[in-house]
Amino acid sequence: MTGRESLIKCVVWDLDNTMWDGIAVESRDAALPAMKPEVLGLVDRLAGRGVLSSISSRSDPSILALLKADPKLAGRFFAPRVAWQDKSESLRSIAEELGIGLASMVLVDDSPYERAEVRSALPQVLTLAPEEAGALLDLPALDPSRMTAESLDRVGRYREEERRKEAEGAFAGSREDFLRWCGMRVRVSPARQDDAPRIAEMAARTHRLNSSGIVLDLERVRSLIDDPRWFVPVVELSDRFGDYGLVGTAVTELSAPDVWDVQLFTLSCRVAGRGVSEVFLHWLLGQARTAGAGPVRTPVRIGEANLELRLLLRRFGFRAEPAPGLSPGGAPGTGEDRLVTFTYRPADGPLPDAPGWIDLEVEVKS
Repeated sequence: MTGRESLIKCVVWDLDNTMWDGIAVESRDAALPAMKPEVLGLVDRLAGRGVLSSISSRSDPSILALLKADPKLAGRFFAPRVAWQDKSESLRSIAEELGIGLASMVLVDDSPYERAEVRSALPQVLTLAPEEAGALLDLPALDPSRMTAESLDRVGRYREEERRKEAEGAFAGSREDFLRWCGMRVRVSPARQDDAPRIAEMAARTHRLNSSGIVLDLERVRSLIDDPRWFVPVVELSDRFGDYGLVGTAVTELSAPDVWDVQLFTLSCRVAGRGVSEVFLHWLLGQARTAGAGPVRTPVRIGEANLELRLLLRRFGFRAEPAPGLSPGGAPGTGEDRLVTFTYRPADGPLPDAPGWIDLEVEVKS
């Protein structure tokens, strides 16, 4: 194992001689080979610890249709891929559909060639032989006693997301009409000590909507929540499909009476594309204006993973300024270790309107 095991969100399984013995396309009938019970058991145990499972197999695409038609198997695997393309291409596609980073993925494959191809093309992905996969359960990061409720229920939340996508596919109106129909409610409140484990977890594990990549350990988060020199709001989201729990935070240092330094602005990738990040950022900048703050600054990691967030900041009027010497302390081996300061100045103009399809509820600190 490597230092990447703290990031694991999805295990991608090969099929032939990994999930079952033999080669499916060489079978004499139209049925799938029998799945190995120990592998299915591992899939379920990983699901209980918040780890998704997917499929990547270089085989005839008809195998995927059989997999999806089996009610016992289809519900276990998210965004499965069965095609003749390279495994690395399949993994990129799976990561994009699930909205997760490649560094949070593991490939389990019996073929040394396939593992080598993925290591060469996608060095962020951890590759394991089937006999090594059981060791994932021993990783400290997957110890249920150390995990938050949001992480433990990741599989359930992705199943909710599948139902959401099915509903959107059948919806007759526009994308905005659908989002309004979802009845999204965002609740912003001051962080409590009970929120500290989830904040620390998001700082370490969220990359797509993460400004700086700065890692905050649990004790540090606890101290900031109670420190009057810091402002730590959190975001919760619910809609007609379920409750997402705590999905975002903005860890903000009130470094001077008129300067807000947002050391970490992050939201779960599960809420990307729904307007939640826009609502939260609009609210945060509004709070800064009300408090009489001048510039609002945030260190931003420059990398492909958080491009979406950087575009959001620019749309809200943030401008990049070089900040040499900063170090994110983020994910090792990603090459994303350059930070610049993005600065917003209220005098530069009005904020863009927040999405009108989200109800915002704000709890004021007592």
